Amino acid sequence: MPESEGTWTVRRLLEWTTPFFERKGIDSPRLSAELLLAHVLAVPRIKLYTDYERILEPQHLAAYRELVRRASEQEPVAYLTGRAHFFNLEFHITRDVLIPRPDTETLVDNVIQVIRRQSGLEALRALDLCTGSGCIAAAIAHNVKEAVVVATDISEAAVGVARENLQRLGLAGRVTVEQGDLFAPLDKLVDRYPFHLLVANPPYIPTGQIPGLDRSVREYEPLAALDGGLDGLVIHRRILAEAPPRLLPGSHIFLEIAFDQAEVAREVAGEYVAFTDVRILKDHAGNDRVLTARLA
Repeated sequence: MPESEGTWTVRRLLEWTTPFFERKGIDSPRLSAELLLAHVLAVPRIKLYTDYERILEPQHLAAYRELVRRASEQEPVAYLTGRAHFFNLEFHITRDVLIPRPDTETLVDNVIQVIRRQSGLEALRALDLCTGSGCIAAAIAHNVKEAVVVATDISEAAVGVARENLQRLGLAGRVTVEQGDLFAPLDKLVDRYPFHLLVANPPYIPTGQIPGLDRSVREYEPLAALDGGLDGLVIHRRILAEAPPRLLPGSHIFLEIAFDQAEVAREVAGEYVAFTDVRILKDHAGNDRVLTARLA
C-alpha cells in the first residue's frame, strides 16, 4: 500500500486492497480485505459499510498496511485475524491448528443426517479424533442438543485451542477434549462407554506432496496435521484398525480424505472386515471428500 498523501477512508482502502490482492492471487480478495480491516478496527465486517467514509487513524492505517503486506506474501488471513468460521460458528485459531474449511462441513452435514434419520441416537455419544480447533466436535454438539462428544488431539497446543473454543461457545459441558494419540486418551476417562459415532479429519496429504503445496499451507499450517504418510492414509488405517472396540454395533464412522483418494480409501476400508457399507461422500463442490462405513 503506497504511503501517498491523501485521506485513507474505509472505502478507499478496500478499493485499493481488493485489486492488489487479485494481482497477488489471494483467495476472495474483497472478503480478505474486509476481514483484515474489520479486525484492525475491531468492528463487525458489516460495520465497514455503515462507516464507509470513516477516516483511519494513523495507528490503524499502519496496522492494516502490515497485515496487507503479510497477506500478500501468502500468510493466511485466518491466522492474521485469529478467526475462522465453520458451520455458522466462529472459532479462534492459531498456527497450532488447521484452518477450518468449508469442505469439512460435508462431514458434519452427513453426521447430522444420520442422527436425524436413525432412531436411538437422541442421547448420542460421539468421538472426534484429530480435533484441532474443535470445529467438528463443536458443530455436532451445537446442532445435536443432547449429544455428548469426546475429542482428542495429539498436540497439546491444539487441545488448548479447542478447549478455549468450546468454552467460549458454551459447549464445554457436553464436549470433553483430551490430549493424546488417537484413542489413547480415552483410557483416562471415567466414562468409558462405547460410542455411537466416530468422526475425524486426520492428516491425509502424502508426505511426498507436502513440498508442492501452496505456500499458504506449506509454510503456515501445522505439518503434523497435514502429513498423512507415504500414501496419505496411514492414520486412517490406524483408526479403522483400532476403532471397533470403542464403538457400538452399527456405529458409523466418517473420515475426511483428499479429493483424489477415494479409490484407495475404499480399498483400505475394505481390508477391515469389521466394517461394512463402505461409501465415499462428495463435498459441496462435487469432489470426493469423506470415507464412511458402518461397524457390522
